[in-house]
Amino acid sequence: MSNDEYGLVADFYDYVVPYRTRQDIDFFVDAARKSGGPVLEVGCGTGRVLIPTARAGIIIVGLDLSSGMMDMCRKRLLEEPEAVRSRVRLLQGDMRNFDAGQKFKSVTMPFRPFQHLTTVEDQLSCLESIHRHLVDGGDLILDLFNPWLEALVRDNLGHEFGEEPEFTTLDGRRVVRRHKIVSRDHANQVQQVEAVYYITHPDGCRECVVHAFPMRHLHRFEAEHLLARSGFEVQAVYSDYDKSPFGSKYPGELIFVARKR
Repeated sequence: MSNDEYGLVADFYDYVVPYRTRQDIDFFVDAARKSGGPVLEVGCGTGRVLIPTARAGIIIVGLDLSSGMMDMCRKRLLEEPEAVRSRVRLLQGDMRNFDAGQKFKSVTMPFRPFQHLTTVEDQLSCLESIHRHLVDGGDLILDLFNPWLEALVRDNLGHEFGEEPEFTTLDGRRVVRRHKIVSRDHANQVQQVEAVYYITHPDGCRECVVHAFPMRHLHRFEAEHLLARSGFEVQAVYSDYDKSPFGSKYPGELIFVARKR
């Protein structure tokens, strides 16, 4: 994983309509309140979930590899009251092997950062690092997408898709985002994905920025075995942030709450 992987699009991230309307923030804030904190958020990005958690009175540490995303999170924090800022510590690091210098009652991974890990070795290393940082009985919330079989076999390689609405940044850039599956490795469950940003600047100049990244999908019981191997016991599996039981929606999400044994 490149440190600049998300830095290319950090200043667009908070404008993307599907991210702005994503229904997961209340779920994670509620879980943080119930834990009492402190919370570690792995893959905190621009603070989309981290900042509302701090507003709710919870001490939280945000870990992310991308310097661009961390810079954007810092800028957003500067707009918050001192009481909120005082509850946040940001740590740039690799989720596969990190040291936050403390233990947590809860570790969260909102919006699928775990799926950027494309090998079992990396997945286990990440889960073992998280396990070390949890107090006994602490919880991990692991947020994955549920593999949608129809989409995985769709004949759309190399073709752009996704009719997202255009958005406009504060500096007047108009942006349309589309997606592309460049390749699928079915044997290793990895797709090479591109998010393509078509940008029109206020002076009429046009630009295209391509954010390329791998995504590895995991099936339910595969993820449960990884958690068990890493010292976790699954407490719940949800298909949505309203805590619908897994299987009640398709494809839905694949959200695990797992306790450190």
